[in-house]
Amino acid sequence: MERMEKWLGRPREAYNLLRFKVGGGAPGMPRQDQPEPSLGSELSLVLQFPLARQDQHLTMIEILPSRHSHAVCIFYLVLRALDTVEDDMTISLETKIPMLHNFHSYLYQPAWRYTESQEKYKQVLEDFPTISLEFRNLAKVYRDVIVDVCQKMGAGMAEFLQKKVDSLQDWDKYCHYVVGLASIGLSHLFCVLELEDPVIGENTELANSMGIFIEKTIIIRDYLEDQLAGREFWPREVWSRYAKKLSDLARPENTDMAVQCLNELITNALHHVPDVLTYLSRLKNQSVFNFCAIPQVMAVATLAACYNNKQVFRGVVKIRKGQAVTLMMNATNIKAVKGIMYQYVQEIYRKVPSSDPSANKTQQIIVSIRTMCLPNGTAVSRNHYFPICLSCAMLLAGLSWQYLRAVPARTEGWLGEGRQ
Repeated sequence: MERMEKWLGRPREAYNLLRFKVGGGAPGMPRQDQPEPSLGSELSLVLQFPLARQDQHLTMIEILPSRHSHAVCIFYLVLRALDTVEDDMTISLETKIPMLHNFHSYLYQPAWRYTESQEKYKQVLEDFPTISLEFRNLAKVYRDVIVDVCQKMGAGMAEFLQKKVDSLQDWDKYCHYVVGLASIGLSHLFCVLELEDPVIGENTELANSMGIFIEKTIIIRDYLEDQLAGREFWPREVWSRYAKKLSDLARPENTDMAVQCLNELITNALHHVPDVLTYLSRLKNQSVFNFCAIPQVMAVATLAACYNNKQVFRGVVKIRKGQAVTLMMNATNIKAVKGIMYQYVQEIYRKVPSSDPSANKTQQIIVSIRTMCLPNGTAVSRNHYFPICLSCAMLLAGLSWQYLRAVPARTEGWLGEGRQ
């Protein structure tokens, strides 16, 4: 009954989650109940990687047209393997750094594999010959994009294994290496696949911001997880103003300072939203738009959940499943995305403490985003009666279910009293 009460408070999310479960989502959305990725028979190799198949990025690839998804899928698996090397804390730096620098060359070494990883996605390294074979079967124009990104990303990862993320400039640089380059590479792939106009691949600054915004959100959200794993990605330039050590932010006595540090980093991340909106506004292919927009609206919703939230330092802050599905269903055009961005930055705006050191900067960037989202001051229209009607229907359904569950118990009681 407790779950039913939660759903009644968010009827639209419950309705959309139900639609998603039965495969009635918005056009272009992947169905959750598919037993296998619908990427086409030529991508059957993906089935060899059950952990990779569970990854949300691979699920998102299903949105793209099947005839174009092959190159994007291989691109993803290559970068997933590279990222697994970087994340594996059991690999010594003496081994890891050369691996990262040379990883792009392994794509042309049919027998190369790595079998000593302890990471969650270790299977992509163990079965790397399958991935590299599929890579070598791609057209040269696709291979060139993947190798270029892989080489630059590996070098960047190696660089930050040998130094800390000290300044905000370092933070931008690190996020560029690990996700910004991937976003730039995807933009080039969209162009060579003739899904988008060349201008999408030419403006690397906008594509870079798309990736940086997502990576900063992940770094902010995963503070505690990274601390427990011995990783630090929050920039010293910011956190050193609030604590002597980054790990000190997790101490209960430092909660107030920790939250202020958190709010400052979220404010910094929000500065990428205007570039995100500009990039998305230039996309023409519906599948590409959905593929690019969904992670961005997920990111802004996550930042809204994390803002001024001390739970970031005690556990993991995630958006609700129904909320995520609703975002996936709604983020299908630029007007809707702007409405979503407006909604969540406004949520942050309402939570800004007047005493927060970053309050003015936070409010300023939010005002800029709101102006960009709704230049005429008009919000995206919504059906206000829908939640009320659905709440009533769900309430009746819940009460009926509770009544039907109670009938057998009462019947047994009556029979027992009769026997006595």
